[in-house]
Amino acid sequence: MLFHNPLFLLFFLPLVFVFYFVVLKKKKLSQKYLLIAASFIFYAAWNIKFSFLIITTILVNYIFGVKIISSTNERKKNIFLTVAIFFNVLFLAFFKYSDFIIENINYLFDLNLNLLNLPFPLALSFVTFQTIAFLVDCYDKNISYINLRKYALFISFFPQLIAGPIVRYGHMIEQFEDNKNSLINYKNIYIGLIIIAIGLMKKVLIADNISVFVDQGFSAQEELSFFEGWLTSLGFTFQIYFDFSGYVDMATGIALLFNINLPANFNSPFKATGMINFWQRWHITLSNFLTNYIYYPLSRSFADLTFSKSMFVTMVVFLVAGLWHGPSWMFVIFGALHGLGLIVNHSFNKFFLLNLNKLFCRFLTFNYVSFTLIFFRAQDLESAFSIIKAMTNITNFNYVINFDIPTISLIAFAFAFVICFMFQNTHYIITQLRK
Repeated sequence: MLFHNPLFLLFFLPLVFVFYFVVLKKKKLSQKYLLIAASFIFYAAWNIKFSFLIITTILVNYIFGVKIISSTNERKKNIFLTVAIFFNVLFLAFFKYSDFIIENINYLFDLNLNLLNLPFPLALSFVTFQTIAFLVDCYDKNISYINLRKYALFISFFPQLIAGPIVRYGHMIEQFEDNKNSLINYKNIYIGLIIIAIGLMKKVLIADNISVFVDQGFSAQEELSFFEGWLTSLGFTFQIYFDFSGYVDMATGIALLFNINLPANFNSPFKATGMINFWQRWHITLSNFLTNYIYYPLSRSFADLTFSKSMFVTMVVFLVAGLWHGPSWMFVIFGALHGLGLIVNHSFNKFFLLNLNKLFCRFLTFNYVSFTLIFFRAQDLESAFSIIKAMTNITNFNYVINFDIPTISLIAFAFAFVICFMFQNTHYIITQLRK
C-alpha cells in the first residue's frame, strides 16, 4: 500500500484519522497503540508473510537499547553496541545483498552457487539507519529510558516508514508524548492536506509522466540521438527528484495530520552551487546520518587527521552510501562519483580562492549530478556509456524523437524544470503557511 494508492488515501488514512481523534478522543495511550496497529497493518499490506521481520528487529533492538542504557560497565556497553550494530548490518545484508554477494563470489571464483532470490523487505534500509542512530544515542546517553511501546511507535510510524526521512528518537518521542498533539489541530490538517496534494502532484502528475519516456530512453540507449540522450538523462534527474521528494512531501503532510513534524529532507537541491551544497540540500537526513555516524567516527580513528585523510574518509562514506541504495556495482559507482565530486569541491575551496558566478556553479553542479544519475538508473556500465555517448555525439545532433512521448510527459518535463529553478520548495511553503 503506497501513499498515492486510492485505497490508502480514501480508506486507510481517513479511517485511522477518525479513530485517532474521534473514537479514541482523550485516550492518549490508546491513540499510540492505534498508530502502532495501523503502522503494522500498513506494513503487512505489502507482504504479510514478512511482517515478522519488522517485529523481530523492533524486539531485538529494544532489548539491545535497554542493555546499553542500563549497563554501568563501559566495556559491556561497547560490546552491546558493537553486537547490536553488527546484528542490524547483517540483518540488512542478508535480505538485501545476499544475491549480490553470491553473484560476485561466482564471478571471482568461477562457481555456480544458487541465488537465494529473497524478496527485499519493505523499508529495511531506512529502518536500519534509524535503528543504528537510536542505538548510538542510547550509548551516548542522549536516551535515558525507553519502553517497548514508544520504541515500536518510533520505528513503525507509517508516514515515514517506507522512504524516510530518517528521524531521531528524541525528536519523535517528544512529539508523541506532547498532550496537545493528541487533539485535533485544524491548522495542521489544513497545512497537511496542502502538502499531501503537492506531493501527490509531484509523484503522479510529474514523476510518473516523465518516467514514460525515461524508461524508453534507457531501454533503447544504443539508438539514441544527441537530443534523445540529453532528454533521457535530464528526464531521469527530474523523475527521481519529484518521485522521492513527492513521496517525502506526502509523508510530511500525513504526519502533520497527527500533529507530528518530520524533519525537512529536501531544500531545492538543484539550486545547489556545488556538491557540498548539494548534499546539504538533497536527502538531508541521510546526509546527516552519514556525517554523524560514519564520517565522524572514521575521522576520529586517525590520530592526525589531515586534509587528504579526511578526503579518503569522504570517499569511503559515499561508497557506503552508494551501496546502501541497492545491491549493484552501479550504485557503488554512483556513490564514488559523488565522493569524487565532494573531494574536488573541498579541494577547490581549500586551494583556489576564486569566486565563480553563482549561476555558473549551479549549472555545473546540476549537470554533474545528472551525469552521476545515469549510473544510478542504468542496468550496467555498457548501458550508461551508451547514454553518455549519445549525449556527446554532436554529429548525431537533431531534434527528432524516435520513441513515443505523450504530450503530457513533455508538459510534465517542462513543469519540472520551471518548478525546480523558479519556485520555492515545500519546506518554504510549510514555513509560510505556519505564519
